[in-house]
Amino acid sequence: MKILFIGGTGIISSACTDLIMKRGLELYHVNRSKSNEVRPVPDGVKTIIADVRNFEQTEKLLREYQFDVVVDWISFVPEQLENNFRLLKDKTSQYVFISSASAYQTPPKSLPVTEKTPLDNPFWQYSRDKIDCERYLVSEAIKYGMKYTIVRPSHTYDKTVLPITGGYTAVNRMLEGKPVIVHGDGTSVWTLTNHRDFAVGLVGLLGNKKAMNEAFHITSDEWLTWNQIYEYIAGAFGTEANLVHVPSSVIAGYDKEIGDGLLGDKAHSMIFDNSKIKYAVPEFKCVIPYELGVREVANWYKTNKDRQVVDPALDKIFDTIILDFSTLSGS
Repeated sequence: MKILFIGGTGIISSACTDLIMKRGLELYHVNRSKSNEVRPVPDGVKTIIADVRNFEQTEKLLREYQFDVVVDWISFVPEQLENNFRLLKDKTSQYVFISSASAYQTPPKSLPVTEKTPLDNPFWQYSRDKIDCERYLVSEAIKYGMKYTIVRPSHTYDKTVLPITGGYTAVNRMLEGKPVIVHGDGTSVWTLTNHRDFAVGLVGLLGNKKAMNEAFHITSDEWLTWNQIYEYIAGAFGTEANLVHVPSSVIAGYDKEIGDGLLGDKAHSMIFDNSKIKYAVPEFKCVIPYELGVREVANWYKTNKDRQVVDPALDKIFDTIILDFSTLSGS
């Protein structure tokens, strides 16, 4: 099978690249750079160096190629998807679009979320753009001679990812004994998926007849509260977490970017029914619980001191929110 990744060196796509090479399949990347310091491209991957947004440049480079499957990791608005369709017209029979589980109804009216859950996120533009991409894909793929597969990752991590608000800035606060902010009361339920587990599901959909013109989410079956997530992170870094609970709407008033991510995604319990991906890809099973996976994250940060970056402005915002909210709540 001949596969093209548009992108290929990101958090999720790097694990999929590794698994494809282990399985002996033929893989091409098209992106702007062949090297990646954090996620090096394994030997055997053929890289076509191009800016895929530059139609004329990329069209010339792809002119002689044919692929069995294309996986699009980097389209975020329909215009980018349209550009790729024009580039790949008659060059592949399966087009895999990486969407987002944040496209599902937010907050969900019922749990667990299935692929039949409506797509509707009034809080986050990123999610609405992904919804628009999905609609464009469904309506236009057949015109370009392709069958589509939509994949909706939820919160997927590798060794570099800290899923908590503020990332390493929040971890540094834990290490210094400062309080850290948890949205809501910390009891909303969340799902964290290791990128190597995700890769088994994604790669299993490539060339799979059960995947044609279908949508799938690929997530762990482990359900964690945000309090648990913070505690697992603190434990992995050898410290404790002094948690201060603040409503997401209050946090949003101090930082719009953080607020959009909370109100449009993390503030609401999200658990998923993975029956569909397990039916299509029987070997898919998440085997890396977060308590184990976060140790790899902690070890990576401990051994890469240049990645231990604290954002002073964000740290100050955290102090301000905690002071203001404690005064407001009388605590």
